[in-house]
Amino acid sequence: MKIAFTTSDRVHINAHFGWARQIEVYEVSDEGYTFVETLTFDGDLKEDGNEDKITPKLDALGDCTIVYVLAIGGSAAARLIKKGVTPIKARSEEEEIAEVLTKLVQTLKGNPPPWLRKALKQKDTNFADELENEATV
Repeated sequence: MKIAFTTSDRVHINAHFGWARQIEVYEVSDEGYTFVETLTFDGDLKEDGNEDKITPKLDALGDCTIVYVLAIGGSAAARLIKKGVTPIKARSEEEEIAEVLTKLVQTLKGNPPPWLRKALKQKDTNFADELENEATV
């Protein structure tokens, strides 16, 4: 699964989702994690009320399971969840990306909590499955 982190220094989860200029993406499994890419965003990202600024981020994170943020607005969180991406707030801006990744790997090796199993299951369904589910309702 792909996990993303909003960051200003590529070490800590220390950026607000809407204001983040960088989002680090990693591939995570029960065997470990690997760096995938750094997503970068330009423009006036601090402008409150400008919902257009988050659209490129939402599009770029569509294949991620989780995005860790320092903070996130309600509208952006709702839009992420609608895309099947679970936003999680960091404990503090000192929380390190590597520390969270290591804990995630350990969790995946064991018995993941219900919220994580649900997030993983959402990413396992594909468009055809969703159509089939809609047709049977």
